[in-house]
Amino acid sequence: MSFLYPSFLFALGSLSIPIIVHLFNFRRYKKVYFTNVRFLKEVQQESKSKSTLKRLLILASRLLALTCLVLAFAQPYIPSNHNIKKGVRTIIIYIDNSFSMQAANKNGSLLDDAKRKARELVQTASSSDKIQLISNDFYATSHTVLSKEQALDAIDKLSVSPSVKNLQEIYNRAKSNTDKDFKDAEFFLISDFQKNNVTDFKPDSLAETNFVLLENAPAQNIFIDTCFVGSPYFQAGINQKLHVKIKNLSDKEIENGSLKLYLNNKQVTPISFKVNPNAAADALVSFTCKDTGVQQGKLIVEDFPVTFDDTLYFSFRVNNKIPCLNIHKKDDKSDVYLQSLFSNDSLFSYYNQNDQSIDFSYFNKSNLIVVNGLQTISSGLSHELKKYISAGGSVLVFPSDNADNDSYNSFFNLFNLPIFIGIDTATYRLESKNLPKDLYEGVFEKTPENMDMPTVYEHYIAKSNTRSGEEVILKLINGQPFLSLYKKGKGRLYVCTSALDEESSSFAKHALFIPTLIKIAILSRPSPPLYYFSGKNEAIDVSNVNTSGETPLHIYSTENKIDFIPEMKVTEDSKSLLTHGNPAYANNYFLQHNKINVEGLAFNYNRKESDLVCFTKNEFSEMIKKMDWKRTHIIEASIGNMQVSLAEIGGGVRLWKLFVLLTLLFLGIEIILIKFLK
Repeated sequence: MSFLYPSFLFALGSLSIPIIVHLFNFRRYKKVYFTNVRFLKEVQQESKSKSTLKRLLILASRLLALTCLVLAFAQPYIPSNHNIKKGVRTIIIYIDNSFSMQAANKNGSLLDDAKRKARELVQTASSSDKIQLISNDFYATSHTVLSKEQALDAIDKLSVSPSVKNLQEIYNRAKSNTDKDFKDAEFFLISDFQKNNVTDFKPDSLAETNFVLLENAPAQNIFIDTCFVGSPYFQAGINQKLHVKIKNLSDKEIENGSLKLYLNNKQVTPISFKVNPNAAADALVSFTCKDTGVQQGKLIVEDFPVTFDDTLYFSFRVNNKIPCLNIHKKDDKSDVYLQSLFSNDSLFSYYNQNDQSIDFSYFNKSNLIVVNGLQTISSGLSHELKKYISAGGSVLVFPSDNADNDSYNSFFNLFNLPIFIGIDTATYRLESKNLPKDLYEGVFEKTPENMDMPTVYEHYIAKSNTRSGEEVILKLINGQPFLSLYKKGKGRLYVCTSALDEESSSFAKHALFIPTLIKIAILSRPSPPLYYFSGKNEAIDVSNVNTSGETPLHIYSTENKIDFIPEMKVTEDSKSLLTHGNPAYANNYFLQHNKINVEGLAFNYNRKESDLVCFTKNEFSEMIKKMDWKRTHIIEASIGNMQVSLAEIGGGVRLWKLFVLLTLLFLGIEIILIKFLK
């Protein structure tokens, strides 16, 4: 038998008090003289022996009651064989230091409670045991075997981190750290165990896995989950609509919540929102950017005590015009349709080149390249177009009415597209049903049932290819495609099966022509993400950023005083930056090259930590039974010391309740002896 608080055993010295009282009886007797005391002596001797027995029984019951009371306060327990390890133990302790650990329970913050339990675990180790400490940061020191003093010092220095790791990632890290020592290791995971963080977890039965469940308060959190814009292209002077998703994970309705929008540190008129309990709501924020260039914004909603997710940062670029390049056959008459559309609209910058003098340097400057009416597509042009599409550009192909099928099919084969196998000279109309919503959103309030559609007089027959990923935008009433979209990597390739001239179709003169090409141009190079996540290895595409010279790209923030150089990854088709978990703090940042701000970047904390719904002990026990996890145990951190909790795992017994009952029993015996034993 062992004791959790052996210092209480010093109270056993109090047993001397009833003994002293018993030995020194200070009662004085009065002498009474009788003439004949022979019979009185016999009675006195008999009464004295019975009285002595009674006092001894009362003394014994008092001593036993006092002894059991002292032992109860010393918290005795019987260690189980499960916890008795021979030789050197390998102890792995994971402390969850994510944002959700900022929540509070009766012992303070969850992180402070977790650190307290970790210290108790370390105190159970001997000087020869191997201790490893893991947190969400995955510091290099997590590979290091620590002494008791080093482990306690590392626990004291642990603070809240924006890094988010699920349980399986933590487990894999522990296995990689210990290698062969993972067998028969004691693995302790101290966390609030959010439900969205335990998915796809499968422990290894080689190690004893102990889940230390921290007692958490009921989930109460209001936060900004995400935001997105209705238009993929930002233009100065045009009203933009920002859709904001707000979640209310509490049992209270938010009737007049306030959402604030800041653009370039200037507040836009705030809006109010309403969110039902344990629900989400969409708020619509309208704004207009007067200037071009990088724009940095943030959305703020007020909530307490969990505040890390109350601000959402975002960044975007407002462009002056959409650059479009038209590569056409020299003296082609159909080019007039494209020129009148793009050159007369202030939204576009229009460049025109014939197939005899193509300047490939314009490719990187253009969002959309229209290949119109070429009889042949040369191998050099095919190669450059493939490079351009792979880098995220968009290409729209209108074939010639007498196209060289072999050259076109060679180009199509680069992307596994359907090839031209012939030409159909029958007349068909385009079908008006099932027009793609993303392309024609905002063009029609309601699509007419019998809408007048363009007429096609001749078109190329394409042999279908199941690997092409074809999305038909417009098709003929006979079911054959007229205009199709193929998404290839980050880029897009649009192919029309008919020439643009009026002998082939009436599409160029139809009212559908203008919105179709404008939407294709607007969608040609979608804006980059409004924001990224901190603490995660994000890949940021910088294919359109000029990185000439030896000066690397920097990501920096004057507000946070953070400046770091991300890793540059260059492939044949693209350039990207790898952040490797940087920056650690959410904010707006700039991408800088040669001391010039070339892009704006926004980083936010992962919203997985915002859902504070955690497992209870019963729920976790049911999951362990359902998943049939072997060698796993649950420890309630709210109950007692970790040493006692470990003693109970696998059959250890705590005895303090038994000694409390024995104390009451002996006190009851004492009362019975005093009252009823004459």
